[in-house]
Amino acid sequence: MKKTDDPAISSTSLPRYLEHLSGDGKAIGVLTSGGDAQGMNAAVRAVVRMGIYVGAKVFFIYEGYQGMVDGGSNIVEATWESVSSILQVGGTIIGSARCQVFRNREGRLKAACNLVRLGITNLCVIGGDGSLTGANIFRKEWNGLLEELAKNGEIDKDAVQKYSYLNVVGMVGSIDNDFCGTDMTIGTDSALHRIIEVVDAIMTTAQSHQRTFVLEVMGRHCGYLALVSALACGADWVFLPESPPEEGWEENMCLKLSENRARKKRLNIIIVAEGAIDTQNKPITSEKIRELVVKQLGFDTRVTILGHVQRGGTPSAFDRILASRMGVEAVLALLEATPETPACVVSLRGNHAVRLPLMECVQMTQDVQKAMDERRFKEAVQLRGRSFEGNLKIYKRLAIKLPDDKITKSNCNVAVINVGAPAAGMNAAVRSAVRVGIADGHRMFAVYDGFDGFAKGNVKEIGWGDVGGWTGQGGSILGTKRTLPGKNLEKIAEQIRSHSINALLIIGGFEAFHAAAMMGEARNSHEEFCIPVCVLPATISNGVPGTDLSIGSDTSLNVIVQTCDRIKQSASGTKRRVFIIETMGGYCGYLANMGGLAAGADAAYIFEEPFDIRDLQSNVEHLTEKMKTTIQRGLILRNESCNVNYTTDFIYQLYSEEGKGVFDCRKNVLGHMQQGGAPSPFDRNFGTKISARAMTWISDKLKGSLGAGKKFVSDDSICVLGISKRDLLFQPVAELREKTDFEHRIPKEQWWLKLRPLMKILAKYEASYDVSDAGKLESLRQQQGTSHGEPA
Repeated sequence: MKKTDDPAISSTSLPRYLEHLSGDGKAIGVLTSGGDAQGMNAAVRAVVRMGIYVGAKVFFIYEGYQGMVDGGSNIVEATWESVSSILQVGGTIIGSARCQVFRNREGRLKAACNLVRLGITNLCVIGGDGSLTGANIFRKEWNGLLEELAKNGEIDKDAVQKYSYLNVVGMVGSIDNDFCGTDMTIGTDSALHRIIEVVDAIMTTAQSHQRTFVLEVMGRHCGYLALVSALACGADWVFLPESPPEEGWEENMCLKLSENRARKKRLNIIIVAEGAIDTQNKPITSEKIRELVVKQLGFDTRVTILGHVQRGGTPSAFDRILASRMGVEAVLALLEATPETPACVVSLRGNHAVRLPLMECVQMTQDVQKAMDERRFKEAVQLRGRSFEGNLKIYKRLAIKLPDDKITKSNCNVAVINVGAPAAGMNAAVRSAVRVGIADGHRMFAVYDGFDGFAKGNVKEIGWGDVGGWTGQGGSILGTKRTLPGKNLEKIAEQIRSHSINALLIIGGFEAFHAAAMMGEARNSHEEFCIPVCVLPATISNGVPGTDLSIGSDTSLNVIVQTCDRIKQSASGTKRRVFIIETMGGYCGYLANMGGLAAGADAAYIFEEPFDIRDLQSNVEHLTEKMKTTIQRGLILRNESCNVNYTTDFIYQLYSEEGKGVFDCRKNVLGHMQQGGAPSPFDRNFGTKISARAMTWISDKLKGSLGAGKKFVSDDSICVLGISKRDLLFQPVAELREKTDFEHRIPKEQWWLKLRPLMKILAKYEASYDVSDAGKLESLRQQQGTSHGEPA
C-alpha cells in the first residue's frame, strides 16, 4: 500500500487484518441527499478520515445528486483538515438537494461521466430510502452507462474496463427513524432532544395557566418521534399514522382530559404526528384536535407546530457516536466489496454496526406504508419492529389508569428504592414501576433516602397520581444515598416485615448491585430477604455489571459533549490552545472515552487502558504537529480516577511545559454538573421501558406464590436487569460477582473499549481497528425482529 504524507496514517501503521483493505488507488465519493439530519457531518467526517487512513482518496460531492450531475466544482477532493470542527455542526456542510434530473437516465449518464473522470467507483450515500434506492439503480446501470459514454466518445474505452463496477454503501440519515433494518437512524435522537426541550418549556407555561397544549411533531409516514416523545414526557394522548385511535376517540380523549382537570392536574399535553390519521385514513390535524377540545370542554387550548426546529441544532452525543461508527464501517464495507456484493446499508443493531442488503431494507420500509394505506394498522405497527410495538404498549399502559374495580388485586406489596448517586432518568423509572405495579394489582411503596431511610422506616404507599410529571425531573425525588444495607440489615428486615413487602425494586448504581448481593448473602439469617429483588442500573458512570448501558449515562454524556463544544468555541479566536477536561465516572472510563469520541478529542485517559509518561509525551508531540496545520485547537479528556499519579493538574502542567512556544493550556474539572439537569429523551424512555419490564418480572415471580407462603431462595430471584447488545436480560447477581472488579467497582469486561481505536483513528493517531467485530452482510428477513430505538 502506498504511503500517505503523514507517518501517523501510513500503510505500515495498518494491522495485518486491515492490509487486504488497502484503499491505495481507490476513490470514494461521499454525498448527503434528501432531508438533512443532525449527525450527517459526523458521518461525513468519519468517511473522509477513515478513507484517508486506509490510503484512499475521498471526494466531497456537494448538493447531493444534483452536484454529481453538475460535476465541476461540485466534486472536490477532501483533506483531513477539511472536516475539522464539523462534528458539532447540525445539518450537512456539503449540502443536500432534491434532484429530479438524476431520476432520469440522462441525468445518471452525466453523473457517471463526472465520477469516472475522477476515478470514483465507491459511493457512500447518506440519506433516506429514496436516496438509497436511487443509488442502487445507479449501481445496477453503471456498466451500461459507461459503455454508452465510451460509445459517445466522452470517456476512453479503457475506462469502461478499468472502472467496470460501482460499489454503493448507504447510511440512513432521517430524523423520523422510518427505515427498517436499523435500531436508530442518524438524526433521530437529536430531533427528540429538540422536541423534549420544547415540551419541558411548554409544561411550565401550561401549568401557570391551566392550559391544554397540542404539539405537532414531524413524521408524515412514521410516528416514532411522536410516540417516543409522548412516552418521554408522559403526554396525555398521542396520535400516530401507524396506530390510529379507535372509533369514538373524540369522547374518550375529552373524558381523559376532563378527569385530569378534576384531579387538579394543571396541564394537558397532546402530541400529534404530522401524518396522523384515523381508521379511515383521513388526516387528524392539530387544529382539528384544538377545536374539538375547545368545543367539547371549553379548555384554553393552544397549538404549537415544531416544524424544522426538529431538524436544527447541535447533534446529540448519541448521533455523533452513531454517525462516526457508521462512517467508519461504511468505508470498510466499500473496501471489502466485490462486483458480486449487493449494495448494502450500514445499520445499528444493539451495540454492533452491521451491514444489511439495501433493497431488502427499502422493501420492508415500503411494506409499512403499504400496510397503512390498506388499513392493516396492526401489521404496520409490527413491521415497524418490536421496539416500536413495545413503546406503544407501554405508553398505553402508563397513560390510562384502569378503574379500581377492573384491576385484579394481587394482595402483594412491592417497594421501590433509589440507591447510590443521583442519575437522570431515575424518576422516570420510579414512575413506570409504580404505575405498572398498580396496573398489575400490587400496592406500591416508596422508600425514601435509600437504605438509611429504609432502616428508619421512611416507607410510604405511593399512588398513580403521585408520580405524575416525574419523567422530566432530574435527580431523585425519592432521595438517594450511597449507604449500603450491611450495618442495618436487622432494621431493614424489620421494615420489610412490618410493611409486608413481597418484592423490592432497587434503582441505582454499583451500590445497588452490591446491596442486592448483600441481601442475597443475608437470606440464611434473615428470611425477610427471601423475596424477589431486581436491580435497575442507574448511574452516570455506566459501571454496573450485567448491562451495556445504565440509566443516566446518556444525559451525563450529553452534558460533557455540550461543555466540550462550548470550551472549544471559546478558543475560536485564540490560536494554538489545548484543553484538559476531567470527567466523572469513578474508575469507569465510559464517559471520558465516549465523550472523547463524540466531542472529537485528541486523547482520552482512562483507568481501563493503562498509560505512562511515554504515552503522554507522544500525545504532546501529536498536538505539536497538529498545531502546525490549520487545526489549532486540542482537546484532552481525563477520567477522574484513571491514574493516581498522573492527575489532571500533573497532565496540565506537563502539557503546558512541553508545549511552550507552540501552544498554551487550560484545564476544566466538570464535577457534579454531570449528575444534574433534565434527563435526555433516551434516559427517560430507557428508564421507563426497563422499569416496566422489571415490574413484569416481579409480577410473574409473585404470581401464585403468596398463598403458598413461598420463600424465594434461588439465585435467579435476585437479578440485575440490563441491556446486552440489543436484548434485555435478567442476570442473577450471584453469577455476576465473578465478572465484577469489586475493588474498582466496574465490570471486568466492557464492550465500549472496542470503540477506543475509532477515536484515535479519527484524531489522526496510529491505531488498529479490529474488523473482526465489523458487521457482515446478512439478510434482514432473518432478523425481522429488528426495530427502532433501544431494546424492546
